[in-house]
Amino acid sequence: MAQHETWTVDRLHVALPHSALRQQLVTDVNMTDLEELPRRLEGWAGAAETLEAARLRIEAARAYVKEHGVLPPEYDDAPDMTDTVIDDAQGRRGAA
Repeated sequence: MAQHETWTVDRLHVALPHSALRQQLVTDVNMTDLEELPRRLEGWAGAAETLEAARLRIEAARAYVKEHGVLPPEYDDAPDMTDTVIDDAQGRRGAA
């Protein structure tokens, strides 16, 4: 996203690549106390900015996996973050 553009809940929703993330955003918006909401939305904006910055790399990796069935060789040394992602998602659900 360009520096001069600002995030809205709708833009955050569109920027998130997976329906589970979009649903979690909606849940957070609806279930978070008003005093806490700006901080929570800043977190979502940071996540969306990170995803936007990595979008081309993610799309290239997806295309490679679709063609070859495995991640590209440059990811061979990447740590498996599955457990961390699942734990984080469960923590967000618990916080809501």
